[in-house]
Amino acid sequence: MGQVKVYGIRTQLKPRQAQLSMIIHSCIVDALQCPPDKKFHRFIHLDPEDFSFPSDRSAKYTVIEILMFEGRSVETKKRLISMLYQHITEQLDIEMNDIEITIIESPKHNWGIRGRTGDELELAYPINL
Repeated sequence: MGQVKVYGIRTQLKPRQAQLSMIIHSCIVDALQCPPDKKFHRFIHLDPEDFSFPSDRSAKYTVIEILMFEGRSVETKKRLISMLYQHITEQLDIEMNDIEITIIESPKHNWGIRGRTGDELELAYPINL
């Protein structure tokens, strides 16, 4: 399971949101072996004055944060990041320089899900990949 937050300038992100969500989810399902029905995405649409970034980025600059349980290997996380770059740049006309991806991990006991902590849940998918 992962919680995904995507930040971008409203006029650039909104028209690409549905396709970007499909790409992100497909990569997570493939790389992390998450069930297809576990999709948790939030899109944060910002006005240009609310989103500061370096001048070598374009208005398509997009930040993707993936929050998830700790336990995946470095190779698995690198595979996810690589897949995201490949599919986003190929399908959405966004340059690699305009995409930043951060994976944020925390222990299962730091999560509250369905009235329980994450370490008390029995998951139907692997974490230690």
